[in-house]
Amino acid sequence: MREELRRSSEGGFSTPAVVHGALIVVWDSVRMGKERRRLVCVCCGLVVAVAAVLLIIVCVSRSKCPGRRFSHGAVAADSLMCSNIGRDILLEGGSAVDAAISALLCTALVNPQSMGLGGGAIFTIMDKSGKVKVISSRETVPKNFTQDLLKRCPKTFQLAAGQEWIGVPGELRGYAIAHNMYGKLPWPRLFEPIIKLARDGFPMPAYLAKFLQHKFIKPVVEKFLCQVFCHKNKTALDVGDTLKYPKLADTLEIIAKQGPEAFYTGQVAQDLVQDVQEAGGKLSLEDLESFKVRVDEAHTVSLGEYEMHIPPLPAGGAMISLILNIMHGFGLSPASLQGNQTALTLHRYIEAAKFANGQRRNIKDPWYSHQNVDYMMESSFAEKVRAMISDHSTHSTSFYNITPFSDRFGTTHVSVLAADGSAVSVTSTINHIFGSFVYSPRTGIILNNELADFCDRADSISAGEQPPSSMAPTILQSKDRKKILVIGGSGGSMITTAIAQSVMNHLWLGKSLKDAISEKVVFVDGQNSVNFEPGFQQSLIEEMRTRGHSIKDRDIFLNVVNAVEKEHGCISAFSDERKNGKAAGY
Repeated sequence: MREELRRSSEGGFSTPAVVHGALIVVWDSVRMGKERRRLVCVCCGLVVAVAAVLLIIVCVSRSKCPGRRFSHGAVAADSLMCSNIGRDILLEGGSAVDAAISALLCTALVNPQSMGLGGGAIFTIMDKSGKVKVISSRETVPKNFTQDLLKRCPKTFQLAAGQEWIGVPGELRGYAIAHNMYGKLPWPRLFEPIIKLARDGFPMPAYLAKFLQHKFIKPVVEKFLCQVFCHKNKTALDVGDTLKYPKLADTLEIIAKQGPEAFYTGQVAQDLVQDVQEAGGKLSLEDLESFKVRVDEAHTVSLGEYEMHIPPLPAGGAMISLILNIMHGFGLSPASLQGNQTALTLHRYIEAAKFANGQRRNIKDPWYSHQNVDYMMESSFAEKVRAMISDHSTHSTSFYNITPFSDRFGTTHVSVLAADGSAVSVTSTINHIFGSFVYSPRTGIILNNELADFCDRADSISAGEQPPSSMAPTILQSKDRKKILVIGGSGGSMITTAIAQSVMNHLWLGKSLKDAISEKVVFVDGQNSVNFEPGFQQSLIEEMRTRGHSIKDRDIFLNVVNAVEKEHGCISAFSDERKNGKAAGY
């Protein structure tokens, strides 16, 4: 028996041997199973630990900047979609300029009535060291402009539609210079989400739909812009429809791949010029190729504990500077909005706005005018004006040296603050609502009517000249550099009021950034009449009437302010709800 067992064992086929081998296999499996379970437990532990660390970081970040404030960067554009696109660019390591360009390209789809590739822009840019430059690509007068153009200016407010008002578009070349100087991400990356939106489409924005359905604008849209904004039955799109820009998507793809010069010297340029000339316009390939972007140092104005950086003429920063300098001298504080002081503060502001309107005709392109208007930004001039303000009454139009003018409406603004402390305040426009209403079917671009800005403000114009503007992308910084405010507005002539009131409300009158921007606006128009936004306190309106102010009823207020600020390491961002805007940050 023992021998049989031995032989069987040596042969390797005995039952005890099989059992023994099976036991070894089972034991190895158990051991391996325990190791696997141990490994799984370790991995799960690591995942939980990482999640805990991230949660701690988020909680610490939130505790550092509670509420709706951010710790790193933010973008305030005209819509949440465009603010998000700019925010995502920052998250990828893009610069403030990169984020601003993508947000602008997006806004050209969401609010095409305000801006686009057929317009121009002004960037006020602060680098992380605190140095501020201005890059202006505002439209210019084409070489072969209509010689008697100023005689064709509308005598009453109306849309200046038509090819004769088209200025040379500078938008893209401005983007290119800004990107070359301050960009971090590749040029094509800035276009990617915009091309997808333009090609795939997105729900019709409610704010744009209001214009498309407006009784005065709808017939013009259906006549000239139906290729973009109409159904197949030639009726304007409305809320609930999908908005697409297939031809513009093609143009954006070309510019993304070939660079911005495709717009100025390439096939896009040739197509654009051909379309404009077929519409009777004067734009030429020479105009596009020779367009020059202006890069300047920002004008810096002292406002108490703040320094305000504004673009040079012919932008509108000098007018805002004058108003704020006048008001700062009154020693404003939250107490200025208590009791009888409220009406007095309002009256003084209206008077300051009237004096600023009296300087509007002095806003000219310094490359073509030798008139020195630096005095408008000096505190000594503000003191003289302040001394002329009566606290109990107003004066006739001539007292303020006002030449009546027609008001303009349009434009968009983007404010950006990046994690490294750099900032961009940029305003872009095609001027009036939908610009000239001239559409380029080969490129998908709507052309500006910027030359209408010379009306009531100039006696002559020259080729290459920039029109006067209310645009004033602004950056304010406390002198101890602990607070920065990036702010700007849209709304044509209302830009001056929109920015000045918001800055005054926030920095001196104690209102939060959101409340400062949301406050009902008072606007002194080109006829020296005072316009109060619907909902403005009626008792104050009546008080202004008793002081002699001419009050005019206005239903539509298109003033919009978008701003980002950083204080004590935390960032607040707010996009004006008048345009259904919302900011984004991280």
